[in-house]
Amino acid sequence: MATATLDVSTGSTTAETVNTQLANGLSCDLPASSPLAKLLKSQRTWVGPSAKERQAILREAKTVAIVGMSPNAARSSYFVGTYLQQSSDYTLYFVNPNAEEILGQPVYRSLADLPVVPDIVDVFRKGSDIPSVIDDVLAVGAKTVWVQLGIWNQDAAIYGESKGLIVVMDRCIKVEHARFNGGLKLFGFDTGVISSRKAAS
Repeated sequence: MATATLDVSTGSTTAETVNTQLANGLSCDLPASSPLAKLLKSQRTWVGPSAKERQAILREAKTVAIVGMSPNAARSSYFVGTYLQQSSDYTLYFVNPNAEEILGQPVYRSLADLPVVPDIVDVFRKGSDIPSVIDDVLAVGAKTVWVQLGIWNQDAAIYGESKGLIVVMDRCIKVEHARFNGGLKLFGFDTGVISSRKAAS
C-alpha cells in the first residue's frame, strides 16, 4: 500500500512510500520511486506454509475440490485428479462450468454448488483469476486454497491470508502428497524422509 505523509509544520508532503513485505516476514516503508522498492515489488516476497505445515494440511484434509478440472487427459488438472482418485483417501469434487462428468464423477458448475464445504480448494486457473477464486472460497467457508504449480499471484495470496485463509501457491498437490507419502523416491525426488531403513513394500 502506497502512502504520502503531510508535514504539518511546513505544510509540505513527503515522497510517497510503499510498505514492503520481506521474505523474513518483516516489513518496511520505502520511497515508492526507489529502485529497491521497484526491485522488491518485482520479486516474490510472500512466504506460504512450510513443508511441515503443508504436510499437516494434506494429512488433516478429507475433501478436496479441484477448480478448473479438465476433461482433457493431457491437462495437468486431469493428471492430478487421476492421481488423487487412485492414490489418496480424499473425497474429490470437480468444478468446471463446461463439463458434466470427468473420471466417472459428476462435475459441479461452481464451488457454491458443491454438497459440502471442501477442506482444500485446489485451483487450476490463471494467476489473474486467483483473487475471484479466493472470494468464492471465502463465500463457501473453505479454509484452505491451494494454487497449483506455475500459478502465482502474490497480492491474492496476501489478500487471502488477511481474510483468514491458509494459502498454498505455486505447488503441485500431487507432488506434495506423493513426497510426504514416500511416493516420489522412485523418480529421484527428495521425499523429505531421512532414514537408513528400507521403506516397507
